[in-house]
Amino acid sequence: MFADLYDYLYHENPTGGIPLKGTGIVVALGLIASHVWAMKNAAKTQAFLKTFPRNYPWGVILLTIDMIWGVFALSNMDMGEFFNMRRTFIMVTVGGYVAVLIYVKEFLAVRALGALMLLVAGPVLTAAYLQPQVSRLLLPVLSYIWIIVGMYFIGMPFLMRDAVNWLLARPQRWNLAIWSGIGYGAVLLLAALLWY
Repeated sequence: MFADLYDYLYHENPTGGIPLKGTGIVVALGLIASHVWAMKNAAKTQAFLKTFPRNYPWGVILLTIDMIWGVFALSNMDMGEFFNMRRTFIMVTVGGYVAVLIYVKEFLAVRALGALMLLVAGPVLTAAYLQPQVSRLLLPVLSYIWIIVGMYFIGMPFLMRDAVNWLLARPQRWNLAIWSGIGYGAVLLLAALLWY
């Protein structure tokens, strides 16, 4: 069952996997819904963003998701000549998860969010890989933004705190961020419905 799910998410079977159209629609609706919700609940969202970087419970939740996803991927991926080290990699992942929870409490939520952004980008990139439509590039562009931002969040998590403070300093910046997310989601949804 888990092997089939892995093959579906990462296109390991010749018969295909996660479809470009479905991926485009899900990502587009996620962008639109999250940004519309943030617009309708601006005060609540801004308060959450301010407290999120040092919110340890959120860090535990997100890091647990990261660990489960990482173990799932390690358990099912083709490791080539390192196949006999699969169990070692899984134990290191679980041990690292426990160690990070204990010793890396500072900005844990941001680091865990960065790791999740890296993990989510994989299936999205895979869905768009070698597809003929030029509009498919909307998904890889977004995925690479997630990857770059995710790496910064992991390595320099204080940047999220600084970015949130900068974003909330002026209402125009907040509105631009909201409408950019809604606009990108709308363009992606249109492309997914018409061309994918």
